[in-house]
Amino acid sequence: MIKVNNLKKSFGAVEALRDVSFEIASGEIVGLLGPNGAGKTTIIKTITGYLQPDYGTVYVYGLNVVTNTHQVQQKIGYLPESAPLYPELSVQSYLKMIADLRQIPEEDQLARISEVVYAVGLEDYLVRPIGHLSKGYRQRVGLAQAILHNPELLILDEPTVGLDPTQIVEIRRLIKRLSQHSTVLFSTHILPEVEALCDRVVILMHGEVKADARLAELATTQDAILVLGENVAGVKKQLLEMGGVENVETFQNPDGYAAFRVIAQADRDINPAIYELASQNHWPLRELRRDVRTLEMVFNDLAMAS
Repeated sequence: MIKVNNLKKSFGAVEALRDVSFEIASGEIVGLLGPNGAGKTTIIKTITGYLQPDYGTVYVYGLNVVTNTHQVQQKIGYLPESAPLYPELSVQSYLKMIADLRQIPEEDQLARISEVVYAVGLEDYLVRPIGHLSKGYRQRVGLAQAILHNPELLILDEPTVGLDPTQIVEIRRLIKRLSQHSTVLFSTHILPEVEALCDRVVILMHGEVKADARLAELATTQDAILVLGENVAGVKKQLLEMGGVENVETFQNPDGYAAFRVIAQADRDINPAIYELASQNHWPLRELRRDVRTLEMVFNDLAMAS
C-alpha cells in the first residue's frame, strides 16, 4: 500500500531524511517512532503529498505521489499534528464542509456523517462550536474528518500529543477500532503508544531508519538468562569460554539468586550449550531462558549507537 524508496529531503543545510526506505502492506498498523526532530513529520508530509522529496520516490496504491498527488490525497485519511479545524464552525457544519470538499454525494452525506460521529463519540457535540471543545474532543473531530470518506489508508501525525492520560487512552482505543477497517500509519515519540497499538514499528533517528520490524521480532534475542540456586565459583569464566558467547553480565535476580545474562554472538542459539554445561558441572540450575528485550531497551540501544 505504501512503498518508500531511498527518500532524501533537506531544509537548507539540515538533512531531514537520509535515504529512507520502507514498505507498508494492506491491513498493517505501523508506528513511525523517533525522538522529536527525527524526521517523522517530514516523512508523513512527503507520503501525503504536502512535501516533495529531493530524491527518491513514494508510491501509494501503486501511484507515484509526486506525479499523482491529487489522486493519492483522495484515497488517504490524514490527521496532521495540528488538526485543520475551524473553531467558529459547529462540529456538524465542519463535517458537512469536509463532505463537500471530499465530493461525497449529497444523498450519502447524512449517513456518512452519522457513521463517523458515532464512531468517534461526538454525537452529543454536533451543534457545539469546535472552538468550545476540549483538546481531546477537537482531536476526535480531526479523526472524524480523516475517516469521513472511508479511506483504506489512515495517516496520523502525533495523534495524542497534548492530551491528558484519560484522553490518550480514549484516542488509542479509537485508533484500534479504526484499524479494523483501515491500514494505519502513525508517528509518535511515545514508546507505550507503539506497544499499545502497533503490529510493526519503524524507528527513525537523525533522518535514518534504524530498525524496521514487528514488535515480537524486536523483542526476540539469542541471549540467555541463567539463574542458579546458589553461588558457584567460576561460572562466569566457564560461560565466557563457550563457543558463540560474546559477553557475560552478572546481576541479582529479584528473588535473590545468582543470575547471569549470557550475550550471544549474532544468530547463535547458546541455550542448549549452556544447559549441557550446567548439567556436566552439576550447577544448581533454577532457571534457563532466552532473554527478552523491551521496546525501550531497543530504542535506547539504537539511540546510544547513533
